[in-house]
Amino acid sequence: MKVSSGNTSTLKMLVLFVAITSLVMKESNAHPCSATFFSALIQLIPCRAAVAPFSPIPPSEACCASIKALGQPCLCVLINGPPISGVDRTMALQLPDKCTANFEPCELAK
Repeated sequence: MKVSSGNTSTLKMLVLFVAITSLVMKESNAHPCSATFFSALIQLIPCRAAVAPFSPIPPSEACCASIKALGQPCLCVLINGPPISGVDRTMALQLPDKCTANFEPCELAK
């Protein structure tokens, strides 16, 4: 059986599609957060005062509602993501406990 160049291109595209799909599926299983980094960050705006460096301000009800709605996987993605100006990661890690969210603790990436 002779394979034409058109069939070879189609086969290459199919292999590429399968490879990309498997990577995306593996990544989504690793972090079951459906929000993008930016949309998750926007959701945490009510927590800004509670996570500012050296802030004595406890999280507000709006902050705690946002934490619970966001969920542990998305919070961990944010905490382990790129640095966020004006956010103390240690204080952000304490939000689930302060808000009684009953989340598993996030592990900080090294």
